[in-house]
Amino acid sequence: IFVEVAIQYNTGYNETIFSFVNSINTTEGGTHLMGFKSALTKNANTQSIKTGLNKDGKETLTGDDIREGLTAIISVKMPNPQFEGQTKTKLGNSEVRGIVESLVNEGLNSFFEEHPNVAKIIILKALEARRAREASKKAKELARRKSALEDLTLPGKLADCQERDPEKSEIFIVEGESAGGSAKQGRNRKFQAILPIKGKIINVEKSRLDKVLSSDEIKAIISALGVSVGGKENGEKEKIRYKKIIIMTDADVDGSHIRTLLLTLFFRQMTHLIRDGYLYIAQPPLYRIKKDKVEKYLKDERDLEETIIDLALDKITVKGTNEIKGKEELVFLKKLVNLKRLAENLEKKFIDPKVLEKAYFLFANEEEFKNEEEFMSKIGKLKEYIEEGEGSIKIGDVKKDFEHESYFVEVTTERNLKVYNTIISRDIYTSADLKEMRSIIRLLKEKLGTPPYSIISDTIYETKSPLKIFEKIYEIGNKGVYIQRYKGLGEMNPSQLWETTMNPETRVLRKVMLEDDVIVDDIFSMLMGEKVEPRRKFIEENAWEVKNLDI
Repeated sequence: IFVEVAIQYNTGYNETIFSFVNSINTTEGGTHLMGFKSALTKNANTQSIKTGLNKDGKETLTGDDIREGLTAIISVKMPNPQFEGQTKTKLGNSEVRGIVESLVNEGLNSFFEEHPNVAKIIILKALEARRAREASKKAKELARRKSALEDLTLPGKLADCQERDPEKSEIFIVEGESAGGSAKQGRNRKFQAILPIKGKIINVEKSRLDKVLSSDEIKAIISALGVSVGGKENGEKEKIRYKKIIIMTDADVDGSHIRTLLLTLFFRQMTHLIRDGYLYIAQPPLYRIKKDKVEKYLKDERDLEETIIDLALDKITVKGTNEIKGKEELVFLKKLVNLKRLAENLEKKFIDPKVLEKAYFLFANEEEFKNEEEFMSKIGKLKEYIEEGEGSIKIGDVKKDFEHESYFVEVTTERNLKVYNTIISRDIYTSADLKEMRSIIRLLKEKLGTPPYSIISDTIYETKSPLKIFEKIYEIGNKGVYIQRYKGLGEMNPSQLWETTMNPETRVLRKVMLEDDVIVDDIFSMLMGEKVEPRRKFIEENAWEVKNLDI
């Protein structure tokens, strides 16, 4: 049997251990992991006395204490491994535990003898973890159900529901007293509880457990849910008071921050609630539109744009080489909402979508890039497609792509003080990134024929650009429409909040799920942890994706 172990400590509070048998990831552990943990705990207690940090041996370290801030990989290679179950995720060979325990203990003794200063740092950290655990022990026993809540002063005052069956009851954790008041008035008291929280809760990624549990807001959440932090200890699964926990925050930047802090709390300290499928995020509408006496609530900007386009379809006729009118026949124009999104993403990369869409009308397929004379002729027509007000255009020299025996050119355009550099090559027909754009342009050509296109309503508007079609139809649909953008839940009255966000018959909820613990762990560490550089890099790389920025 071959055993390989790699250990690293950091200043954080989270434990990450991966175990393998014959290169199979044993996600449920097994005897090799038990041997590693046992050796680590026993050795740590021995070292705590040897280093003089625990002279009397009274402060016994648990496995959780010594594994705080630990990252480790245990790999065992052996013949005839016995796995429990069909999924091969837990090793069952009993002899492996003793072998791993002995080897790890021997290796740790050798390392600590050679590096006594490192031993002291690790033991000090473990002792601090033990003291924090002891300090938080009473707080973790915050009472679970009604009797416990009666003696606890909740910052936002839990408005409990009448239902006592956790399967049938749900709780909304609501941002702010104002929204909490509306939610309390708008809810169904039979099965919906409301817990308003005040301000931003503590960032558990940067805080020790004792500090986390000293927070009034977190105490309130723990008590209201009827669980403790850290897992399903002492039959905790049966003590939970609600099996649907819904985070409900504003749509602004503060609301997003509070939601992220709550998700960090649940992921780091109450992961079992996510794994059991109890955690959800409410989706309050971002917009309310009103036309005449008809009101509609819309979840996001895309929904708004599709609705505005829909309002215009029975008022217009669209004409290319073909003419189409009637709402049912023109419904394909809703695809232009996707085209607008694609165009916005291209502009962030300094690629001009208006040049690309024109290239799709000039070149029917990738074969048309192979004949130099034909290519130059079509590129020469590109300027004809640039409409008034679309800025300047400069077409570079035609160059040859020897690998694909085709031609390409760089087109520089300037519009609204931005300079775009767009390559027109066979890639516009082969790139996966442009697949949807090709599909939408192809659909327009099939339905309407070739440009110019006319949009006929009260007036006639002519354009060669599909993006301009979207802009004009949106303008027509938007006439006489009142649009309200919600930033805060408190802007809605109780009946609106019930109708849009709380009514099980009409609301939309997003279920919080864990698909890859390692990736999720990395994301929370990067965005919520102590290190600034990874977070700064993430912001710099993704800043262009931000919409509706609140400043």
